[in-house]
Amino acid sequence: AAMKHLPYFCRGEVVKGFGRGSKELGIPTANFSEQVVESFPSDMSTGIYYGWACVGNGDVHKMVLSIGWNPFYKNIKKSVEAHIIHTFKEDFYGEILSIVITGYIRPEKNFDSLEALISAIQEDIEEAKRQLDLPDQRKFKEDNFFHLPECKIVNNH
Repeated sequence: AAMKHLPYFCRGEVVKGFGRGSKELGIPTANFSEQVVESFPSDMSTGIYYGWACVGNGDVHKMVLSIGWNPFYKNIKKSVEAHIIHTFKEDFYGEILSIVITGYIRPEKNFDSLEALISAIQEDIEEAKRQLDLPDQRKFKEDNFFHLPECKIVNNH
């Protein structure tokens, strides 16, 4: 069930999340609003995915994506959080994030410790990098979906 909706194209505003990605995990994430999360297919499996991401009209980068409840943190709301494999100079809350989810890594699971969670995330990132280097994955990086028409720029730009 994880793969049947892929590739999945999604675009939405980056909102403030739980504030854990950067602070507790050292792995910053971009969070989508509840409306965007609710727009995902209801039968799309929770878990860890990979694909491509673009902030505004910026460059397209590899990403890892978590869809689900984050059992380690016992969330009551489902979330969709992207970790873009790139170092940004500043936060981009309010910007439009465009993503293409192209593959599935693993289901969501709980962890005994923060260290175990961080270690699993690092492994997910490495797996995403390997997968996204494959030709059938690289083609999505060039997709026209990532080119926002100039008239669609929001946030006072």
